[in-house]
Amino acid sequence: MRIKSRAVAVTSALVMAIGGASLAVAPTASAAIPSKCQWQWAEPHRATTTTAVNLRTGPGTGYTSLGILSKGTGFTHYCLAYPNGQNWAWGKVTSGANAGKTGWVYYSYLTH
Repeated sequence: MRIKSRAVAVTSALVMAIGGASLAVAPTASAAIPSKCQWQWAEPHRATTTTAVNLRTGPGTGYTSLGILSKGTGFTHYCLAYPNGQNWAWGKVTSGANAGKTGWVYYSYLTH
């Protein structure tokens, strides 16, 4: 199920006091959805890459590559953008050398 949304969730870090110590908890990746997103999933979608693909700073080949995701890399995506009629997914790399990075992947190179 998809939810059309241009809203960007804004959250601040949560600070909890635990036995006199403080623990800062960063917002989740879904809380920092980029404004370029045109469709936001109701739930994050887990996928893997079907081939080696660039993780990019924006939704398109004109954006800088943050690294190459090899075939079979885990990627959880939260939203989609459609520049020039192409489908791009924004999310977080969950396995491999780039684990933990967020960025854009061409949607056709993801399995679901």
